[in-house]
Amino acid sequence: MKLFDAANRYCQESTWKTIAALKFCLLSLGVIIGMLLPQSWKLPIIAVCAVVFAITYIPLMHKLLRIVKTM
Repeated sequence: MKLFDAANRYCQESTWKTIAALKFCLLSLGVIIGMLLPQSWKLPIIAVCAVVFAITYIPLMHKLLRIVKTM
């Protein structure tokens, strides 16, 4: 798919600083959206986000620690 190819190329042509800026941008967008949610939606959304965070954070940190170990 062209979108995934473009994303792969973007990452290959970026440094860690570009990826960090992208993450801060998306974090800021997420905070803004979270502040605009109705109060009744906030708890379920927080629960879903906590699960997604845990599912993605653990493998990412595992990979980072593996890389750091080999240095």
